[in-house]
Amino acid sequence: MQAEIITIGDEILIGQIVDTNSAWMAQELNMAGISVKQITSVSDDREHILKALDEAKLRADIILITGGLGPTNDDITKKTMCEYFNCKLRFDKAVYEDVKILFESRGYEVTPVNRAQAEVPENCIAIRNKNGTAPGMWFEENNKIFVSMPGVPYEMKGMMTEYVIPQLKKKFKLPAIIHKTILTQGISESFLADLIKEWESSLKEKNIKLAYLPSPSMVKLRLSVSGNDKEKLNAEVDRKIEELKKIISPYIYGYETYGEESETIEKIIGKLLTERNQTLSIAESCTGGYISHLVTKVPGCSIYFEGSFVSYSYGIKEAELNVKLETLQQFGAVSKEVVEQMAKGVRERFKTDYSVAASGIAGPSGGTPEKPVGTIWIAVASKNKIIAEKFQFGNNRERNIHRSAITALNMLRKEILNIKS
Repeated sequence: MQAEIITIGDEILIGQIVDTNSAWMAQELNMAGISVKQITSVSDDREHILKALDEAKLRADIILITGGLGPTNDDITKKTMCEYFNCKLRFDKAVYEDVKILFESRGYEVTPVNRAQAEVPENCIAIRNKNGTAPGMWFEENNKIFVSMPGVPYEMKGMMTEYVIPQLKKKFKLPAIIHKTILTQGISESFLADLIKEWESSLKEKNIKLAYLPSPSMVKLRLSVSGNDKEKLNAEVDRKIEELKKIISPYIYGYETYGEESETIEKIIGKLLTERNQTLSIAESCTGGYISHLVTKVPGCSIYFEGSFVSYSYGIKEAELNVKLETLQQFGAVSKEVVEQMAKGVRERFKTDYSVAASGIAGPSGGTPEKPVGTIWIAVASKNKIIAEKFQFGNNRERNIHRSAITALNMLRKEILNIKS
C-alpha cells in the first residue's frame, strides 16, 4: 500500500516555516504498514494543486493533503477539491456545531466567515476537527483515497490519530513495516561499508534493506523489512543485528526502534552513570560548554553531573584547573599534555568518578601548519587513568564543536564500559 503526502502553502516554499507535518505523517503511516512513495510541496495555486493531485494518484493509493483550509481568501484547497471532484459545497450541521462550540468556549460569536468553515464538498466525508474550525475531507474515487486536512500541526495530528489511521486500518489489510537503526560513532561511512560488506550481502536473502545515514558525528545503519508476520520479521532483523555486533561492536553505541524515542549518547551516559552511582565533571575550551549542554539536556542529570568549567584562557586553565603555566607555554593549549591536565584538574576539583576535557581549534581561523583548524584533543579521566586522543575534524566551526562533543561522550561511554577500540 503506497501513500503520497502533499503539503500546500507558499510559506513552506519560501522557507518561512519548516514542513514538520510530512515527517510526522510519514512515520505514522509506516508504523501502520503504509509506505510513503513521495512527499510533495506545492504553492497556494489552483493549477499547481490540481496537477499535484493528478500526478499523485498515478503513484499512490492514498493521497494525504495538508494546508489551505483556513477561513481566509488565500486558503483555496476546499474550492480546488470541489473542482477536482466535480462537486459543490454543502452545509454540514455537525461541523457547524463544532465551530459554534469552539467559538462559544472562547466567548465569541461565529462570524459569517467562520460559518463558511462548515461548508464541505458534497461528495466527501467530513472529518470533524476537535482542535480547530476547519474540518478534514475524505474522498474516494476509482479505488483511490484522498484526505485533506488542516496544516496546523496539532489539528492534523488529531485527525490522523483519531480518524484517518484507524479508517485506513479498517479498510485495508496492511502489512507490518519494520525499521531498526544501529548507531555508530568513530568510524567513517566508507570504512564502515568496507568492514560489513559480506554481512550486508547476506541481508538480501531475507529481503532486508540497509540504508547508510551519515552525519558529521556518527553513521546510522537502518534495517528495513516488510511482511505479514511482524514477530518473524523482528526476529530476523534482531538476528542480523547480533551478527553485526560481532563485526563492529566497538563502534556501536546504541539503537533506535522506529516510532520510539531515540537513544542519544547523552542519555546512554546518564543511564550508565546512574546505574553505577558514579559522577561526572567536564572541562571545555573549544566546545564552549556544548558537552555540558548535551549532558544537562537529560532529565535527572543532577544525580550524576557535578559541574563544569569553560576555560578558554590560559589564566582560567591555570587558576581553576591546575594546568601548569609551563605546560601551556611549552605545548600550547591544544595538546595532549594540557587536555590531560584539564581532565585531571576538573575531576579533582569536583571530586567526581569521571571527567571529560576538550581543547582544540574549532575555526574558521586560528590554525597553524602544525595544528590546523579542526585539531581537537579530548581526554577522559578516572581515578587511576587518563586517556587522551587527537582528532582532525575539518574546518567547519559548528560541525567541529558538535563532533567534538559527541566524540568526547562516546570516549567516556567506552571508558565506563571498558571497551577497547
